[in-house]
Formats: sequence, structure tokens, C-alpha cells
Amino acid sequence: MSEWKSYALAELAVIRVSNVDKKSNAGESPVLLCNYMDAYSNDYVTEDVEFMEATATAVEIEKFKIGKGDVLITKDSETPYDIGIPSVVIDEIEGLVCGYHLALIKPRVDLVDPVFLSKQLASYETASYFSRVAAGSTRYGLSNGAISRTMLRAPLLDKQRKIARILQTIDQAIEKTEALIDKYQQIKTGLMHDLFTRGIGPDGQLRPPREEAPELYHETPIGWVPKEWVTKPLSETCEWYSGGTPSKSQEVWWRGNVPWLSPKDMKRFELSDTYHHVTRIAALQGSRIVPENTVFIVVRGMILAHSFPVVLSQNEFAFNQDIKALIGCKSLGNRFLAYWLVANANSFLKKTTESTHGTKRFDLKDLYQIKIGVPSATEQDEIVLRMNIFECMVQSEIKRKGKLKIQKIALMHDLLTGKVPVRVDTVAEPEAVNA
Repeated sequence: MSEWKSYALAELAVIRVSNVDKKSNAGESPVLLCNYMDAYSNDYVTEDVEFMEATATAVEIEKFKIGKGDVLITKDSETPYDIGIPSVVIDEIEGLVCGYHLALIKPRVDLVDPVFLSKQLASYETASYFSRVAAGSTRYGLSNGAISRTMLRAPLLDKQRKIARILQTIDQAIEKTEALIDKYQQIKTGLMHDLFTRGIGPDGQLRPPREEAPELYHETPIGWVPKEWVTKPLSETCEWYSGGTPSKSQEVWWRGNVPWLSPKDMKRFELSDTYHHVTRIAALQGSRIVPENTVFIVVRGMILAHSFPVVLSQNEFAFNQDIKALIGCKSLGNRFLAYWLVANANSFLKKTTESTHGTKRFDLKDLYQIKIGVPSATEQDEIVLRMNIFECMVQSEIKRKGKLKIQKIALMHDLLTGKVPVRVDTVAEPEAVNA
């Protein structure tokens, strides 16, 4: 640690707060504009980012042009916790200019490595400093002085570069994992469409499209489906149950071990636990308990403005009044139903309405009347088996991404504070990155 020194950010870089807006004005030169979300959403700014086209004056271009190795931080935001989010430019991008609500930081490369600097600005200690000094009440911002006075610690330049390479390696692993998740999700979406419109034939393969084998299909209120499928409304194919919220005034009721499901828990397809728990008495008096392997959907809430959460429980749950629990009747398997709901999420979202307070909701009569094509139990099992394979692949990569992010946090703490000494000639990249 003796070789680590403390610096004010102004000693390590030139800091410029941009005033370039998003307008295109006659007489100004065309530019690519790096805006708030371009920096906020990307640890690394590359030429692959889709930048906005705008104009700027010659003076603005000269002062706020972005070069390879520059660091950007968010200067203004609606919360103090989104202030000072850094991003480092790793490509040379012609005509790129720093936009409003960002600060452009040009490192003195003889003193600090750009990637190391970006990671230090993202550290817990620096983020805490930014949130403390951000001024405002409904909107927060950093003053030039506050940015300039940001204190950072750094070792010699060669060790900074080694630390930067280690952290970039784990960032690359996270990025590759995210790309794989996106790929699997796209494949799964296409597979769901085929499975819930064509199904699995007696030969164990997807039926040919209707255009190639019209004799295998019949027309129904939901379109063309295999002849063997029976089309029924959801009111006839599953039982619907309502939940509730036990009284918050009974504090003891909220110290139980029965998971109580609310929309904020519904971020995964399969779920075994929830944030809140209640006693069994509370669940029976103020809510409802349903068994594992129950399907849950959100029927009221602003989340329906953009998402239609579906959960298949792996435990018995109680649940709140914004959710409906669905249990398939004898002819309809719950997992098949859950996958079918996910596959038809966009169709459901089109049926949302607004309450008098602007909250998104479903008219339950509309939901009950939605029709589903029900294959035989054997064919449902075949469809579910194929969906399970891709769901497992997606969840495996999501878990891997989570582990990598935890490892990154630990590495940043150890490496950026000097807790773990870095020897330039011997330190290897972290093994878990390649696990």
C-alpha cells in the first residue's frame, strides 16, 4: 500500500462539463452525440453504440469532442444514486461529442490508466462520495468543484494497467454471458411460437407448417391449430384464485415462514421463495395459500405497462390481491399453461385497461374468455420437455452471470483498494472468469 498515492481527480485529468444539447441547428456542424443513457448503460463506449445525430458549434466540438481513452460520468439525475456513473471510451469514434448531463474527463495518461480510472470512479467509496455531494431535491447534480475534488487512490501506472486488464477480462466474460442469454432467449421465443401453433406430431417432431400440410390443421377462433387440439376458454380450462394482503397492523403475522408473493417477486419463471413471509394464520385469514406447481399472473399494476409476469411456483405460496393463481383442470398441465402464458404475453398486454387512477389492469371477464388450444396430455408433456431444455439453458447462464458479477464486486474491492497486492510480472487473470 505504500506505493499507492491519493489524488484529487483534477490532478489526474482535465474535467469538462458539457452543455451540448440534442438540437440540430442550421449553421452548425453535424456530430454524433454521446448522451446520458449511452454512458449510463455501458461500462465501455464503443463504435457499436447507436449514437444520436445532432449539431454543435465549432467551439463546442473542440471543447467536448470525445477521444479514445476518455472517461464520461453522469453529472445529473433524478436520484443521487445515479450520479457519477462512469464509462470509458475504448474505440476511436469520428465526430463523437459529449452531450448534456455528462462530464467529460480526459485522463493524464502519464499518471492514470483510463480503464483503471473508470473503475475507481465506479468503486463503492467514490459512488458514496458522489451521492453525498450531489445537490438537489427533485433532481440532483454534481458541481464542477465536487467532481474536481473527488479523491482517488492509485498505484504506479504499470500496476494500474494490470488491474485494468483483470477487470476488463471479467467484464468481457459477463458480456459474453449476456450475449448467450439473449441468444437462448431468442431461440426460445421462436421455439415457443412453433410449439404452441404446430405442436409435436406422433413422430416426435414438430408438425410441418400449415402451408405444407393443411390437412393436419383446423381453423379455430384463435387461428389454425392441429386437428387433435381442443380449443377452450381459460374459464373452463383452469381454476382461478384470488389472494390478499394480511393486515400490516398485526406485526406478528409478518414473521412467519409462508412465502407471500407480490408482483415485485415475479422476476423469474420458476420461483421457490419470496421477499416477504407471513404466518399460516395470516395467510388463511388475510390471503390464500395455494400448493406448489401453481401458475401466477399479475392482473393489476404499472408493471403491466411493459411486462406480463408469469411464475410457476416451486413451493406453496400465499399471494396478494394484484395477482391471480391459476391451476389447470384435469386436461391442462400447469407447466404447459405457464409456458403458453409466456408465449402469449404480448396478446395479454393488448387487453390491459386503466383504472381511474391510471393503474394498468385486466378486466377479468376478458381474461376468462381468452381461448387456449389444448393438446393431449402426451403431447403437452412433449412440448414441455422441449421448453424445459431451453429454460434450463437460460437459467444456467443467468446464474453464471450472477456469479461473475459477485466476483467482479469482490475483485474491485480487493484490487482498487490495494488490499490484494498486484505484481505485474506474476498476477494472472482470475481463474473463475474462464470457469
